[in-house]
This record gives sequence, C-alpha cells and structure tokens, in this order.
Amino acid sequence: MTGCQGEMENEEFDVYIEDSEGKVILDKTLKSQSNGFIDLWLPRDKTYRTKIEYGGKMVEAELSTIEGDNTCITTMQLR
Repeated sequence: MTGCQGEMENEEFDVYIEDSEGKVILDKTLKSQSNGFIDLWLPRDKTYRTKIEYGGKMVEAELSTIEGDNTCITTMQLR
C-alpha cells in the first residue's frame, strides 16, 4: 500500500471556500491530519474559489468537483 505525506501535520489553517455564485461554503479554522492533509468534502459538479492561510502565508486556487477532476490536490503551496 502507498500513501501521500504532506509537510505540515496537525497544524491549524484558516480555510475559506466559496462557490462560483459567491455563496460561502466554508469559513473556519481546520486542523490538518497526521498525514499533513486537510480532508474536505464539497458538493459535486461545482467550481470553488479556495483560500488557505497559515502563519502569515496564503494560497488561493480554483477547485472543481466535476467528474474526472482530481480528488487529491497536492499543488497548493503557501507563499
């Protein structure tokens, strides 16, 4: 069995997600798991604007949940 390991285990991140119509889906502090990832479940067939902040750094990205899209996002880097 294989798996992924993120760099920041058990850390708290401010996570903001809104859908393409501007409806806020999530606006709260979430803790990463022991594997360094944040587990999110978002409604299908939508596009989301996502912002994650930690320690004065931030990353913004557009995510989507349309069939065929990636379900594990590993490209978001805090800057």
